[in-house]
Amino acid sequence: MIKNRQTLVSCIVVLVFGLFLFYAGTDGFTAYTAETARVTKLVEEQPHFPELTFEDSAGRTYSISEFEGKYVFITFIYTGCTTICIKLEENMSQVYNLLPSEYLGKDIVFLSISFDPGKDDPATLNKYKDLFGSDGETWRMARIPDQDQLDTLLKKFGVIVIPDGNGNFAHNSAFYLVDRQGALVDVMDFTKVNEAADILIETLEADRGN
Repeated sequence: MIKNRQTLVSCIVVLVFGLFLFYAGTDGFTAYTAETARVTKLVEEQPHFPELTFEDSAGRTYSISEFEGKYVFITFIYTGCTTICIKLEENMSQVYNLLPSEYLGKDIVFLSISFDPGKDDPATLNKYKDLFGSDGETWRMARIPDQDQLDTLLKKFGVIVIPDGNGNFAHNSAFYLVDRQGALVDVMDFTKVNEAADILIETLEADRGN
């Protein structure tokens, strides 16, 4: 009886200690509820890419059907950003370079979408893409000129963009993967380049195997 009681007390202590570590590691559970839960919900719901019109760095206009039958690996950026967007696109470039060339353009395309269409016109996007090695084809940079269409996409994909009134934005950043049917199937930590590349390669290999 005493032994069972000691075992129970030990289990409770371990549980409480574990909860304390989780609480401390997630900033009082906030990190989990605010970001991890949001991402989990997005991946579970798998929202479809809405109908809209892109204008890319070459001035071409098209809808998401331009990439029909291909995976689309996406980032959301604005070229006036001098902090996180630069790192985001540098990491995007690393993932791009880690993928076997046989997949690029045929099975998957990379797409950087500006949420500042007023400033990020084709000429601006064309200069910006050169900073990161985007070829404008297998990795495109584009804007969505229609603000309502842009807002719909941002809402569907859980992208938070808050203007500061001085031409800059506070925003969350991640890698987004849309499947061949246009559904959002994964949201990845953009700081984990090798992990993202491995996920893409595994996904494409498995898809080809089917």
